[in-house]
Amino acid sequence: MIHTLTALGGMHVAPHHLAAQAGRDVLREGGNAVEAMVAAAAAIAVVYPHMNAIGGDGFWLIHEPGKPPVAIDACGFAAGMANKAFYAGLNGIPPRGPKAALTVAGTVGGWAKALEVAAAWGKALPLSRLLSDAIRHAHDGVVVTSSQSQLTRQKFDGLKDAPGFADTYLVNGQPPAVGHLLKQPALGRTLSELATRGLDDFYRGELAQRMGAELERVGSPVRTADLAAYRAHIVDPLAVRLKDSTVYNLPPPTQGLSALMILGLFERLGVTEGEGFAHLHGLVESTKRAFRVRDRVVTDPRHLPADPRSFLAPEALDKLAAQIEKTQALPWPDTAAPGDTIWMGCIDKQGRAVSFIQSVYWEFGSGVVLKDTGVCWQNRGTSFSLDPAALNTLEPGRKPFHTLNPSLALFDDGRVMPYGTMGGEGQPQTQAAVFTRYARFGQSLQQAVSAPRWLLGRTWGDVSTTLKLESRFAPDLVAALRSAGHQVELLDEAFSDTMGHAGALVRHPNGVMEGAADPRSDGCVAAI
Repeated sequence: MIHTLTALGGMHVAPHHLAAQAGRDVLREGGNAVEAMVAAAAAIAVVYPHMNAIGGDGFWLIHEPGKPPVAIDACGFAAGMANKAFYAGLNGIPPRGPKAALTVAGTVGGWAKALEVAAAWGKALPLSRLLSDAIRHAHDGVVVTSSQSQLTRQKFDGLKDAPGFADTYLVNGQPPAVGHLLKQPALGRTLSELATRGLDDFYRGELAQRMGAELERVGSPVRTADLAAYRAHIVDPLAVRLKDSTVYNLPPPTQGLSALMILGLFERLGVTEGEGFAHLHGLVESTKRAFRVRDRVVTDPRHLPADPRSFLAPEALDKLAAQIEKTQALPWPDTAAPGDTIWMGCIDKQGRAVSFIQSVYWEFGSGVVLKDTGVCWQNRGTSFSLDPAALNTLEPGRKPFHTLNPSLALFDDGRVMPYGTMGGEGQPQTQAAVFTRYARFGQSLQQAVSAPRWLLGRTWGDVSTTLKLESRFAPDLVAALRSAGHQVELLDEAFSDTMGHAGALVRHPNGVMEGAADPRSDGCVAAI
């Protein structure tokens, strides 16, 4: 992927090409950006199962021209039985298996809420049409990608004994080979039922009854009553004002605050040239300050120790930016959070834009796959702590900390830019790399996504907290970073999965759209 693609009629980007095409085809049939995103979200839950599922959570940013963006929190809460007594005798919440499946899955509720927002835009396509590609892929099968095969093999020991996992994703008890045809008939039937009975059936219908019963049967604390109590919510997005744009992201329980803080801090460093020491060092040091604020503040929105917006105020950013040493790295022993996710973006012909993210947390989440429905359940609740004094302590009904955070920028000149990535700790960092490369240093959108990336800390499939660099960085830049005190780890790969799967779209005031997909993924930009 070298060149930025352009179009006028609509554009969708996703980390799997079949999901991008599902969204594009809905746009072609007259659907809007939200409808296209629901179609793509359902499709990618089938074709990229190691990264996301309908048993996970999701977050939305929706922009309609002339109006402020709308944010949707589709994060599930801890089950009523998910208390410290349930985990008595354990040092922490298990990362895999039934006890890791402790929060309600919110993403389907987020689809429903987004479609409510879009209902004011005119005639809607039927839900059966929006889910049709996902249903077809589930029944006909999808070709296993290299990332699915490799991650299944890497995480095999932790996943193989989770209820339903082997029957769904393994071949004769072993990880599937690249190119294996994966069929998911139970998931296909579930999606067909949702298409017929409506998305609410996931929480308050026959489907909810069956899922609740099976979750109880395998040993999860989630019950039918927890599903029935869930609703996705419209929330006020966070925003940071930059010199030529306003960038939006999600409020807690997501780490959207840190993504915005990084941009606000970096702008105050006065860096004038991209790809050199000042660019990378400045963003890494901004990341450290933003992450430390995040780790003190971000939790369930009902339990916040401080107002996240106060950290985005100009005076607060000025004060924190002044602490950044322009030639010396702040020591970084801090731990990091993993995560597996997909980000997708869409813009329709009318200029309505969506930045969307959907996740099960770790690869394959808890590993629990409900046999009756084919739904793989997330392990997002493992981010809770059993320590009563912890910021994210486990309590029934509480929302877990989320690495998920989709971004959307509105430029003063009329450009609209939805962008984002998967990758746990890497999400705010990659977002900052893409945005600054495009908006500050004049790189094309595709160049901004494809260019070599870095990651401070840990992302999915990794445990170290070093500053990781792809192999394409110049040796003199690597040496300069090390001399400044950064603990650099040079990766072997030129395009590493460790850096996540990013994407970005831009719509110009004249209606021209640009799109970029990540060569590290299996995705593409699909347009009309």
